[in-house]
Order: sequence, then structure tokens, then C-alpha cells
Amino acid sequence: MFLRKALALSSILILSACGDDVAEAPYGSWASPISAELTTRNAVGLRSVRLDGDDLYWIESRPDEGGRRVIVKRDAEGTMADVIPEGFSSRTRVHEYGGGSYNVWDGVIYFSNHSDQLLYRLTPGGTPEALTEDGYRYADCIMDGGHNQLICVQEDHSHDGEPVNTLVSVSLEGGAKVRTLFSGTDFVSSPALNPDGDTLAWITWDHPNMNWDDTKMWMATISDQGSLSGTETIVSRDSLSVQEPRWTDDGKLYYISDPEGWWNFQTYQNGEAVAVSEEEMEFGKSGSLGAHSYAYLSNTEVIAKFEQGGTSHLAIVDLEDGDVDEIDTPYVGISKVYSNGGKIYLIGSTTTSSSEIAQYDDGDFITIKKSQEPIVDAAYISEPEAITFANLKSEPTHAFYYAPKNPDFYAPDDDLPPTIVRLHGGPVGATNPSFRANNQFWTSRGFAIIDINYGGSTGYGREYRERLRGQWGIVDIDDTKAALDYLVDEGLADPDKLLIRGGSAGGYSVLVALSQHDIFAAGANYYGISDLEVLYRDTHKYESRFLVSMIGRYPEDKDIYEERSPINHLDGFKSPLIVFQGLLDPVVPPNQSELIVTALRERNVPVAYYPYEGEYHGFGKKENIIHSLESELVFYGKILGFKPAGELPEIEIDNFDG
Repeated sequence: MFLRKALALSSILILSACGDDVAEAPYGSWASPISAELTTRNAVGLRSVRLDGDDLYWIESRPDEGGRRVIVKRDAEGTMADVIPEGFSSRTRVHEYGGGSYNVWDGVIYFSNHSDQLLYRLTPGGTPEALTEDGYRYADCIMDGGHNQLICVQEDHSHDGEPVNTLVSVSLEGGAKVRTLFSGTDFVSSPALNPDGDTLAWITWDHPNMNWDDTKMWMATISDQGSLSGTETIVSRDSLSVQEPRWTDDGKLYYISDPEGWWNFQTYQNGEAVAVSEEEMEFGKSGSLGAHSYAYLSNTEVIAKFEQGGTSHLAIVDLEDGDVDEIDTPYVGISKVYSNGGKIYLIGSTTTSSSEIAQYDDGDFITIKKSQEPIVDAAYISEPEAITFANLKSEPTHAFYYAPKNPDFYAPDDDLPPTIVRLHGGPVGATNPSFRANNQFWTSRGFAIIDINYGGSTGYGREYRERLRGQWGIVDIDDTKAALDYLVDEGLADPDKLLIRGGSAGGYSVLVALSQHDIFAAGANYYGISDLEVLYRDTHKYESRFLVSMIGRYPEDKDIYEERSPINHLDGFKSPLIVFQGLLDPVVPPNQSELIVTALRERNVPVAYYPYEGEYHGFGKKENIIHSLESELVFYGKILGFKPAGELPEIEIDNFDG
């Protein structure tokens, strides 16, 4: 088996290549040039490309600026410059996760500002001008030039109770009047205007569905006054997910949907939905705000990214016959695809380099902007291997394995590395083999990583995704256990050095795994869920009924919520735990971490807790990204009995004398 051979031969190969410069040291203790600080140095997140004539725009999220999201412009001459002033950050909190926070037309930028959630207009050379009032959030705005208005998703937080999501117009004349165009559903997204400016399509869904479960597509005529008439549902079926409606220049409407269990292209013509492509691959992903997984090259072709085998691919899809012609790329992860009909852009990443905005030109991919320049020599980079193993039901399950790699060290004979299980968020999300500097932080120190796409993950079709329906806290844990059994059986992992880490939904799975199994030496929980009943009452609207499909109805299935909540299985916790939490997190509120930490302290289970001021769901501030990563390393070292290399912070672990 390739992975076993690779691990067994790694010490020999390193020693042979580097001679006397190579030192023997236990796995986990290796000195690495990849510090936690280096993983964030000059690093930015890249998202939300926009094309406006010959100008290219995107958003950079900057840890050095406290996670501020800055709109950047690259003009036709290649000059790059920030275009929103200091003090502003383009981030909407619609659905709390945001997406679709800005757009650009004729050089004028319209964006949602993070601190106040107002919608602003910024003209070239001007200062941001607020168009809306307090208490409302906006996303997915498009221009309706014929009526001099924006059409946006609005989320109303001006009153007590659950916020209200509607489709609105924001007049660009005078006092920027906001008018409701469509209401009555729990969620609305993805407004798309036809080329003549007289017909609008959009997506809706209602509790308890999520937008990858069961959505509907609507259509209406836009009147001379800019309101809607003749509103009707045009695509609707149980267990059908509709995403990304978009019109061609000649007025045809295409979108992505999964009537046969895989997200493929469809068109709505002559009053009915018609399949375009019918492949066992996933175009689109989850239909989140600001999604842009395809773009038109002409009225008969799109360029699109798709998921297959856990990795991203790029293809040209013929809209007339459904043919899919794959394009060779260096990328394994592609998040967005854009085109203005002439130039093509994407955001992609490889196994050895972080994400970049690239232009596709006649077979070549030309880098426009990298999220981070290479941080280390390639000799230190562990490239993942895709593995498929049988879960407890003998179903094929998928993961990526990263072996320890550092040319300066080799491990003692018969030593096996500490192995970190990494559980992605979502839980209906996915991991891919894209380069992540924080993965290399671990592997270059002598840790192995198993990054699991447990049942429920996207990218493998609806059937795979729905393995988790009603089974959250069961299937993900069973698949994790099966993955570790596989690694131990293959001689890749030491059963006494198994570690588990995850954030959000992945953090919940960490807590469940620790409460049920004593196979883990330690775990790290980043803003995970400890009490499902409390989460059902406290979390934000977008995911407030997500648990219905993942767990069951509440309060009818209260017993299942209690059974699946880690807080109710404290007797099972034997392994030490470290917890990290943002104190402004509205998705998984701080009480979820505080509940489990307090309970474990009282039961004398070793536990460390680090809450961070000013952080939301996911950490954006450089100092907190560094501190959490270093503290997790120190924590593992204390538990496993080795001293990590480098200058690292002191941490306190309650109920631990080691």
C-alpha cells in the first residue's frame, strides 16, 4: 500500500538525501521553519471577484488588519489599489455567514459595511455614502439600471424575534427609498435580471430546509415603476436544490439543480425545466450567497467548476447538447469562476500553493493575486494522498492523508507519528486537498493528518450528502472511527497518539467523539456545539432549523437532542480537551464552549479554555490565529509527553499535573 510504504521509507529517503545534516528526533518534536506566525505573514483571504469593463475587483480579508475585508481594484494597466477607505470593511452578516457583500457597475461600488451593516455607495474619487438605515442587512445586490435601483436580499433585524428575509429594491434617486418586492418565505437569495430588464428570477426556501435541501425558483415581471407583478413559482419539487439562476444575453435562463441526485445544469424554457447536463459530478456546491461557480462564454457555452472525487475541476459545458469538456488545470480547489465573455478568471489553489486569483488564457493560468507567497521550500510540504476506506456499513468513505515531512529530521526506528483527525465544518461541507499553511505547521513537526469527508459531505452527490440526515453525531463519528481503524491497521498511526480537532460543526463532532470513545489522547474544539437543545434555542435564523434534518424535530424528538448532546455524556470524557471560542460568535454562541468547559472542570477532566474578544465565527485577527495554533501544539506536547520545538506560549490546563 502506497501510504504505508511512503511513511516507512521517509526516514531513509531523508537521511539519504541530506546526510549528516539530518537529526533523529521523535515525531511531533521536530523544529520547523513553518511557525504559526509564518502561516499568517502577508497572508490574505481572497473572495468575491467582480468584473467591470476592463477593471477587476476582489475582496481581501486581512489578518494584519484584524480581519478587515478590503475591496481591491486592478485596472486595465495592472495597477492594484484599495478602493474603500480605512474604517470600512465589506462584509455582510445576512445569514451570519454572509457572502455577496458588494457589486460594481460603471466604476460605482455598492457594498455592505461590517460594523453597521448599512449599504453604501462609493463613486470614484468620493467617500462612502450610506443608502440604508440601521437595523437592516443586505446581500446579493444586482443593478436594475432601467429603474435606477438595486435589487437586493434584505434581512430585517429592526424588531424582536426572528429576522425577516425579503427581496427589496433600493432606489438610487434622492433619498434611497427601500421597497419590498417579494416576501412571505423564510429565505430568499440569488436575484437574477434578464437582459431586457423586465423579468426577475430568484431562489427561496423555508424552514426546516437548508438551501442545499429543498429550494424553489420564482419568476416575475418588473413593472414600469420597478415593482413585481405576475409572481409565480417556476421550479419546485420535494428534495430539489436549485442554485445560481443566470440569464444569457439572448434571454435564456439556466441554473444548477439536482433532480437526479447530482448538481447539474438545467434550463427553464417554455414553462418547464429541462436537463442540460446529466453527469455524476457536482456543479455548484451549496448555493450560498454570492455563489459563482459558472460564467457564460457565449449564449451556448459556460465555463464552470465541478467537484468529483473530492477535488475541483474546470470544464466548458455545451448548453445545447450537455457535453462537458474538461480543462486541464493545476488546481485541486476552485471556489469561484467568472467571465465577461472575453476574459476568464477563477479563484483556485493547488496542493502546494495557497489560493490565487488567476486569469485563464488559451490554456495558461496567469496569476493575478496570491493569497500568500510561498512560505517555505517545497521539501517541507506534505502533499495529501486521497484515500477511500470502508465505513462501519461497508460503504466507501473518503479522506485525504498527510504524512509527516521535514528534510531536517527523521524519527527513531519503529516510531509512528501522532495522528490528527481533522473534521471539517458544515456539517454538510467538505474538505479538499488544497494547500493550507496550518496543515503544514503540523506535518513539518512530525504529525500526520487525516482530513475526512465523512458521510454528509458535499461533492459526492445527494445520496452521500444525505447519509447524515437524522444521523449527525452518529455517521460522522462512525466514519471517523473507521478512518482511524484503517490507519492503525495499515501501520500508519500509533493507537496511543490519536488526536482530534475541528471547528463549528466539526467541533461538535470532536466533543461527541471524545464523549463516546476513549481512543483519543486529546482533542481540540474550536467553537463547537456541546448542547443541541441550547443551540436550537439560541442560534441564528439561517441554521435555526438545520437540526431538524440533522437530528430531529424539537420538542417532539427532545430525547434524541439530549442523547446526541455531549454535555449529557460527561462520564464518557476521559481525554484532555482544549477549547477556543470567539466571544462575538452568533452562530455557535460562547455559552456552548462555556457549558462544556465548566462541566469538565468540575469533573476533573483536563481542560484548557481560550476565549477571544472581538472574534466572530472563525478567527480573523492575526494574533488570535497565531495564539490558538501555538497553544494547541503546546497542549498536545504536554499531553503526549514531548516538548515542541520553538518559542511557544505557556498554557494552563486545569486538572492536569503533567
